[in-house]
Amino acid sequence: MTYEYEGKTEKEAIEMAANELGLERDQFDVEILETQKNSIFKKGYVKIRVHTLDSAKPSYDSDDISEKHSRIVADPLPQGEFEEKLLEFIKSVIEKMGYDIKVNVTYREEKKLGVKLESSYSSILIGRKGKNLDALQLLANIYAGRLGHEEIRVILDTENYRIRREETLVRLAYTTADRVRSSHNSILLEPMNPFERRLIHTTLNDIPDVETKSEGDGLYKQVRVLYKGVR
Repeated sequence: MTYEYEGKTEKEAIEMAANELGLERDQFDVEILETQKNSIFKKGYVKIRVHTLDSAKPSYDSDDISEKHSRIVADPLPQGEFEEKLLEFIKSVIEKMGYDIKVNVTYREEKKLGVKLESSYSSILIGRKGKNLDALQLLANIYAGRLGHEEIRVILDTENYRIRREETLVRLAYTTADRVRSSHNSILLEPMNPFERRLIHTTLNDIPDVETKSEGDGLYKQVRVLYKGVR
């Protein structure tokens, strides 16, 4: 469903929508309908249209998504001192948090190592929008650097969260692009980490009349999808 709100700033209008609808910011998309800057004769305002996410209908080919995730399964046991120390570090950190954990290697690629976490507390390890998993992954990569392997990117996953999240974001990207092309207005997506933002940018890169840009500061920025075709 869609709703329209108006505020002095975009932030105020978004907060008003969230409060009135009783939703979290990541449960709806925002489309900027009209912006009026302050002037001598008029007060500035921003008018937005809110789209709740349960109304979105994906326009994508699911086979395209599944092909992206075909990967050769690796020997789950650590190979060499580096992998042994890394997996033991990850296991130790999570156990000190108070959770049972089993850690194995899922894939090995050039400068990339996939690590699977198996636990009865997977939902906690993932956290809201994967933020706990991202934090654990950051620690793992810092430790890999201290072991002299800054060139290797460690990817942590549990319950196939990374794949499920990627599929969700690809659907969101295509759905948003369709709405932008129909309305000719921009849409600001939820805050995302660098990898997720890059996935949105890459997914929509080949659509000629749509462009994307990141907005905000810090690690979790937002992607704005804009119409660049003929109005």
